[in-house]
Amino acid sequence: MYIGVDVGGTCTDAVLLEQGLVRASAKVPTRDDLLATLLEALDMILRGVSAETVERVVFSTTMITNLIAGKKYDPVGMILMPGPGLSHQRYRYPTDVYIINGAIDYRGREVIPLNLRQVDDAAHALAGKGYHKIAVVGKFSSRNNRHEKEVEARMRWNYPNMHQELGHRVAGQLNFPRRVVTTYLTCATREKYEFFVRSVQQALQQRGIGGNVFILKADGGTLPLESSLEVPVETIFSGPAASTLGVQALTPPGETSVVVDIGGTTTDLALILSGQPLLASRGATVDDMPTHVRALAVKSVPVGGDSVVERVGKEIIVYSERLGLPYCLGGPLPTPTDALRVLGLTRLGDVEKAREAMDTIGAPLGLPAGEVAGRVTSLVVETIAREIEGMFFRWEQEPAYRVWEVLQKKKVRPQTVVGVGGGAAGFVSQIAARLGCDPVIPPYAPVANAIGAAVARPTLQVTLHADTEQGVYSIQEEGYQARLEEHPFGEDKALELAKNWLAKRAARYGLDGDLGRVEVTRRDVFNMVRDWVTVGRLIDITVQTERGILHYVNRGGTGFEE
Repeated sequence: MYIGVDVGGTCTDAVLLEQGLVRASAKVPTRDDLLATLLEALDMILRGVSAETVERVVFSTTMITNLIAGKKYDPVGMILMPGPGLSHQRYRYPTDVYIINGAIDYRGREVIPLNLRQVDDAAHALAGKGYHKIAVVGKFSSRNNRHEKEVEARMRWNYPNMHQELGHRVAGQLNFPRRVVTTYLTCATREKYEFFVRSVQQALQQRGIGGNVFILKADGGTLPLESSLEVPVETIFSGPAASTLGVQALTPPGETSVVVDIGGTTTDLALILSGQPLLASRGATVDDMPTHVRALAVKSVPVGGDSVVERVGKEIIVYSERLGLPYCLGGPLPTPTDALRVLGLTRLGDVEKAREAMDTIGAPLGLPAGEVAGRVTSLVVETIAREIEGMFFRWEQEPAYRVWEVLQKKKVRPQTVVGVGGGAAGFVSQIAARLGCDPVIPPYAPVANAIGAAVARPTLQVTLHADTEQGVYSIQEEGYQARLEEHPFGEDKALELAKNWLAKRAARYGLDGDLGRVEVTRRDVFNMVRDWVTVGRLIDITVQTERGILHYVNRGGTGFEE
């Protein structure tokens, strides 16, 4: 049996799957006491089931997504060492940034010594401004992390309580601006993510659930839960990835659909082309800032069923903020869920309380509750529809989308909108109508995220770095370094070596069967030239076991295999 659990900002969903069928499901409010929330959800799906029969548990979460979408993370300062090249004016980020002299070249050689006096001045200034979290990033730190470590040591000596994240530990890929943003977001969210992992571990231990435990990544792959502590930023779009896989598992093979997951806090958008989720070829973009996080082409819109609704003058406004439950469920303020209750589009909560919520907005405008409710739902629908239209432009720039269009032999957009999540039933038909599409709400739509997590194929990755001039290679995930035994050593041999290490790592996690199609998620090769002669190469290759779903999920009979 497999368990999938999705921890959302409003609700935590859980499912128990057996041979492609949903044996039990649960939806419970996500409380501040996350451990109690997880225990309640697990208890509901495990009634009459021995914990020993659970082979695998996969978690997904919108916790990090919601933190970033709502900008509810602690402020993070930056100390950057970009070296010579672009003007420092190019390094503008939504925080205080201090540029320090010091540079490492692409070979990992120090070409400009670190200016420790500037480090001290920057640390003093950041501490004076109240920062407790600092992102420290140097260009080419993935080649040589010496400067980042020197800054870390210097700051730790002067400010031992300052939390620091170093760029080389967060992202080993080249591309300095992306590594800066990835490090910044990791620093902002690590504390909350560690709390999440501790709560998960305690819940599983208390209920005696063993087996393999994974967290869903933004690209639809998985990480062992403990390994994810090293890279919490990989879960930025874990929740949207779960809803996308859930729709993939709940709709017939080969379908092409826009995925709209309407939760209480956010609405997540994604695209499935001919049965396969669209991957963002350039990595995840957060607040228009590119990151190194490999992700599905998804977006989180900060509006949901529990968003705050207020009257400002003669205008009705839906804010991108959640302050609790809907008014009809005992919450403090009117929300879109209250509007749906008045219109009879949901059965959640007390209808009289919902009318009262709409009346508080409409009375000063001379509007009845029903008309206010209609305007509120129209605002939500219009917001989501506009975001989908904007996403279409970005989706159409993806190579996989262009290939799909070629196969269709004409320029065409998907004509089906699949709604999942707690707010799907009330909004999706209107969103589809606004876009000129057909609406679909699959079975188990309210817990589609948990289903997506449960059926996600376990994945592992290996990152190989080779320096052919020095004759050495290293495996990042294993902390292993050794001499290259074959000469000459090129890309093909590097790929073969990386795949061999991937097979070894998979065997340790019980995935030593057919690895399926191995994905090459990163391939960088740099020629090293001296006196006009190529003397060697720097080769970086990352390989990952195949992403996807283990099987489809059906309401009756048997699950139809992928």
